Amino acid sequence: MLVNCAAYKDGKKLADISIEEISDYVERPDCFVWVALKDPEESEIRTMQEEFGLHELAVEDALRGHQRPKIEEYGESLFVVLQMLEIQPNHEIRVGEVDVFVGPNYILSVRSGCNHGFEVVRERCEREPELLKNGSAFVLYAIMDTVVDRYFPIIEELEKELEDIEERIFSKGASARINIEEVYSLKRKLMTLQHAANPLIESVGKLHGGRVPKIFTSMQDYFRDVSDHVLRISKAIDSIREMSTTVIQVNLSLISLNESEVTKKLASYGALFAFPTAIAGIYGMNFKFIPELEWVWGYPMVLILIAVVDVMMWLRFRKAGWL
Repeated sequence: MLVNCAAYKDGKKLADISIEEISDYVERPDCFVWVALKDPEESEIRTMQEEFGLHELAVEDALRGHQRPKIEEYGESLFVVLQMLEIQPNHEIRVGEVDVFVGPNYILSVRSGCNHGFEVVRERCEREPELLKNGSAFVLYAIMDTVVDRYFPIIEELEKELEDIEERIFSKGASARINIEEVYSLKRKLMTLQHAANPLIESVGKLHGGRVPKIFTSMQDYFRDVSDHVLRISKAIDSIREMSTTVIQVNLSLISLNESEVTKKLASYGALFAFPTAIAGIYGMNFKFIPELEWVWGYPMVLILIAVVDVMMWLRFRKAGWL
């Protein structure tokens, strides 16, 4: 579906144009055309291929979808793949994809599987005509900057989830199994975010420093800023992963401690019953000449002895913290 198609010159919008008019503006060296598609049909992408002369391999990647984030250079044009991440109401992460074709006088964005568009990007670019004079290079920067900045709220959401899990671990009645399941769910989300962000560290590096494509030479500082943001996200991911690993270890340690406490209590109660059981077992044997069988005070004295010994053991276990 065509979302927008407009022509720009000297940092200002000339007009919204139809697909049939694209070739007229692309041929003008002082103009560039910005086209946005959402969940397009193959025929729409093929039409754009004819209008802009897109490379066949890049088009095939866009049609297949589910590509790893990357930047590929084809002559004077670039093919950029970005992953759009969106937090769903059930706190799961939805993964979409944005394929961007960039040339000296055109930029085509193909958005698939995601709800958030780039209306704010277009508004931002049109508010900054001095930067928009850089043409498609500035538009690509604005798109990449927006995509990467949308990762930060996800980082904050994951940090909050981790804090909630940490609080539940130390609360009474918390289920250890549920805690571990939630931590692994968090690590799965981190992996999704990592797969979206980490490949950009190398990819964005192609647009600043070293041999940079000609159309991006004036925008190197801006792409360096995107690279810095990606590095911050990568470090945040590593930090949350380390903390989640620590949380799992602490949770397992608490499980071991709880099992140890239960074992101590069972052993203590077992000892309290062991002494009376031993006395009862001895005097329950069917021997004729057992001492104290004929003693009038034997029965109450045995009961008193059992009570005194059990009370002494109970106090000892209590002092040791076993009961």
